[in-house]
Amino acid sequence: MKETAEVNSFMEQMDHPLKAEIDAVRKIILYANEKVAERVKWNSPSFYYIKDIAAMPHHKKEFVQVVFVYPSGLPEKEHGILEGNYKDRRIAVFHSMEEIDRKKDALEQVVNDWVELMDLARDKQ
Repeated sequence: MKETAEVNSFMEQMDHPLKAEIDAVRKIILYANEKVAERVKWNSPSFYYIKDIAAMPHHKKEFVQVVFVYPSGLPEKEHGILEGNYKDRRIAVFHSMEEIDRKKDALEQVVNDWVELMDLARDKQ
């Protein structure tokens, strides 16, 4: 089982109106690729493989936010769910379980493309 006791405990203690949605997004990210692992970092459920992939800050109450970090360069592929014009990160936002279900494949593709970017960066070293 990939879920960690640390993040499970964190989730149990979380007080958020979209807690079920946060957990659904967490599981999509975690199970999208076998190389992805989770932990609590930045006071949020966070994901990593070689480097940090993403964190799910939960201070916003009206939506679920996932901040994807790109230390080796931004993705060239357009996934249709990533927002923002930041130098090293993009954000995915989900307002409901229906939206999460509708965007599940795109979210999984973002994670898999991120892992591929890390593998390519590692192989170039």
